[in-house]
Amino acid sequence: MREREPMTQMTQTIKASEARQGFSQLLNTVFRGKTRVLVERSGIPVAAIISAQDLERLTQLEAEREQHFRVLDRIRAKNPDADPDEVLEEVTKEVEAVRQAGYDRTSATPGSR
Repeated sequence: MREREPMTQMTQTIKASEARQGFSQLLNTVFRGKTRVLVERSGIPVAAIISAQDLERLTQLEAEREQHFRVLDRIRAKNPDADPDEVLEEVTKEVEAVRQAGYDRTSATPGSR
């Protein structure tokens, strides 16, 4: 299980023109992990400047989300005519089994918790 970092970063919203003028300073601030920057043009959010570490976490979360949807697609394919309530019940049982297995692994690891 991966460790979570505290969500202490602030998000600063600035105009695109300000971002251009202070780009070097923005990069340093973002790099040090002190803030994330939301860049707006005419009051509309158009881009964000985040740390490479934040991008890595986002990429990992996207991959995990995609994996979860692939599982759902496989379940749907195996149960095209099944009652959705029955499928939900079976999926819930499987999710609980996976969670329990993860808990058991974590509990069995020396020095955990």
